[in-house]
Amino acid sequence: MIAIADFGSGNLRSVAQALARAAPADEIRVTSEAAELDRADRIVLPGQGALGDCMRGLREAGLEEAVRRAAATRPILAVCIGEQMLFDSSEEGGAAGLGLLPGRSVRFRLPPGEYKVPHMGWNRVRRTRPHALWEGIDDGSWFYFVHSYHVLAARPALVAAECDYGGSFTCAVAQDNIFATQFHPEKSAAAGLRMYANFVSWRP
Repeated sequence: MIAIADFGSGNLRSVAQALARAAPADEIRVTSEAAELDRADRIVLPGQGALGDCMRGLREAGLEEAVRRAAATRPILAVCIGEQMLFDSSEEGGAAGLGLLPGRSVRFRLPPGEYKVPHMGWNRVRRTRPHALWEGIDDGSWFYFVHSYHVLAARPALVAAECDYGGSFTCAVAQDNIFATQFHPEKSAAAGLRMYANFVSWRP
């Protein structure tokens, strides 16, 4: 069973539809129940909006500790703010994250007038190291972004991909059984669907 954590934020329907296409034989559950996260074989942690609001929603739904338990043993794919939630903190309101990965989220600092914030639209993603979730996806493939903040990983080894937008920034990270993207695979056509399919078959 694949559980999509529902804490009041994220493209839940789009993620569920993408997973259903990638894994038609698997049970896909959108859930706000900690017990369902505990029994899931793998978990998707989506998120949209502000990190502080997402963390508050996660706690109020009673899912924070279930996500921490899952992060110790089972495959997790975190998307957009879900990626930022894995880290220690964010410049956005000084909000604290889960602290599962070392680092923080910072706002884009871009030349005035040349680039818009939020960064919104399609951009090429450049892999920085091999990973099972890149299987069958060409390096430099296009993925869809909507965000104003991005992560600064405290350890370079965490970085799995970068993107250029007024300079290079980290857009995917990986550690053990955790993979996370700043872009939205569920909005990224064939490359995004292949990433979800890779996640379903991933055995970290």
